[in-house]
Amino acid sequence: VQLVESGGGLVQAGGSLRLSCAASGLTFGDFAIGWFRQAPGKEREGVSCFSASDGSTAFGSSGKGRFTLSEDHARNAVILQMNGLEPEDTGTYYCAASWALGPYGRNCQDVGTSNDVDFWGIGTLVTVSA
Repeated sequence: VQLVESGGGLVQAGGSLRLSCAASGLTFGDFAIGWFRQAPGKEREGVSCFSASDGSTAFGSSGKGRFTLSEDHARNAVILQMNGLEPEDTGTYYCAASWALGPYGRNCQDVGTSNDVDFWGIGTLVTVSA
């Protein structure tokens, strides 16, 4: 299984970034694809969840109203659009594949925790300057 992230970078507060996670080696519709982030000195936290089986989504409290999710069917990819970024959004963002959060489990009723994740991407750094 490979989860390949792209789209991180440096942006000023109030700006936007678009993160992409392309998944291969798994049956895309059987898993949820989530984004987690980890700020320096903090625990990894769930940001969003996307279930390709029916388009179910969930967002953590930090991203509600600012972040949106979409799917790129051709690439088996999930896109996280982040708007209104704040310095508190700085961290490494990890793509994750989860069976427990997928259609045979909780189907993105929540964003889950690291314990729900079966596969991780290597992460992409997002830095938001004040």
